[in-house]
Amino acid sequence: MTVYFKSAKLQRIGSEQKYAVKQIGAEMAKKLGQRVMELAAAETLADLSRLPPTRCHELTGNRLGQLSVDLVHPYRLLFIPADDPVPCKPDGGLDWSRVTAVEIIEIADTH
Repeated sequence: MTVYFKSAKLQRIGSEQKYAVKQIGAEMAKKLGQRVMELAAAETLADLSRLPPTRCHELTGNRLGQLSVDLVHPYRLLFIPADDPVPCKPDGGLDWSRVTAVEIIEIADTH
């Protein structure tokens, strides 16, 4: 899957281990690197749902349209589908099997 980042700072945190450790700590930087590699290695978003430790799921409420995966509790990596148009099922839901690009938008505690 193609992985984009919302900002240059977020891209630097997601791609430069040494910088990430300074910004978010060693444990979080390691987990973030792992999640970015998992996203990049997947062909589609549906491939992530087969990795139980990630707990990839769609969010609701004011974060409708966003998805998240676990980092170091309580933090999660938030992203959105970057395909244009966003692939949808006939019922209007997100078609995970056709999402081939994502944009990482935030690292946050959504609880």
